[in-house]
Amino acid sequence: MPEIDFQQVRSQITIEQVLDLLGFIPTARVGVRLRGPCPIHGSRFARSRVFSANLVHNRYRCFKCDSAGTQLGLWAAVHGLSIHAAAKDLCRRLSIPIPWRNYPSPTST
Repeated sequence: MPEIDFQQVRSQITIEQVLDLLGFIPTARVGVRLRGPCPIHGSRFARSRVFSANLVHNRYRCFKCDSAGTQLGLWAAVHGLSIHAAAKDLCRRLSIPIPWRNYPSPTST
């Protein structure tokens, strides 16, 4: 089975795109960081600020459920998917071709 080039997926899809797909509404913005309710554990209060996303580094962290990672990890955590399935799903939803790894062909001698 061909492997997905996850580095390429991460370079093509931003955490901001993932947050938009999740319907995330930030309660605060400080520079390149968004704060708001956690889309993973479902904060009880709409004005919560336990979740933080860095728009430059494409990383997130929830200070309540202690989840942290990249945009792929966020999508996977919210939807209960593997990273592989999350990458394929995000590419499909954003109309981005799945970047498959190219391995060199064995040469015959």
